[in-house]
Amino acid sequence: MAEHDDASPEEVSKPDHSESVTSEETSFETPEAETEDVEDYDSAVDADADDNPKGVATQRRTMSPVRLALVVGVVAVVASTAVAGWLGYREHQARQAQQQSELLIRVGRQGALNLTTIDYQHADSDIQRILDSATGSFYDDFAKRSKPFIEVVKKAQSKSVGTVTEAGLESQSGDEALVMVAVSVVTTNVGEPESEPRHWRMRISVKKVGDDAKVSNVAFAQ
Repeated sequence: MAEHDDASPEEVSKPDHSESVTSEETSFETPEAETEDVEDYDSAVDADADDNPKGVATQRRTMSPVRLALVVGVVAVVASTAVAGWLGYREHQARQAQQQSELLIRVGRQGALNLTTIDYQHADSDIQRILDSATGSFYDDFAKRSKPFIEVVKKAQSKSVGTVTEAGLESQSGDEALVMVAVSVVTTNVGEPESEPRHWRMRISVKKVGDDAKVSNVAFAQ
């Protein structure tokens, strides 16, 4: 109390400028702090965007409905074209296999007719027709026996006519096949009555040679 009593009135009433200045400085620094906070927030957002590019990529990958429909349409056209091409290829293969089977059967039928239809008046051309449609070991064997066979036919003045009653593919492996042929053969000799038809079943081996096919073996079946 004594110390306060000794103080002069000027000292007591003199304002404290230090507190005022401190208050002003505090109020002046507040906007700077807010600005720094905003900058820090923006930096944090940018850093978070850099650390998480997936979200940005997801937005970039989003397609418009028109573009999506166009892509789906292109994919559908490509898929349908591929399926159509595959089906066309399979159909082509099946058609080729069918044509080859028909060729082998036709050659087997003709081979049976050639072997069972021989006329002594033109035996040479008949035998040559058999050789022209033969290949392999069958050709070699028949070529060796052709001359004696022609002599026998001419001497007996024999004439035989074959008729195919049935023919079918027994088996097939690649370019070779076994063709089963049923034939009815009528044989006549000069000065003798016409004989009854004889029925034979012939297993004819056929082999594709180039674009054609030829007889490679002949056997009689029961």
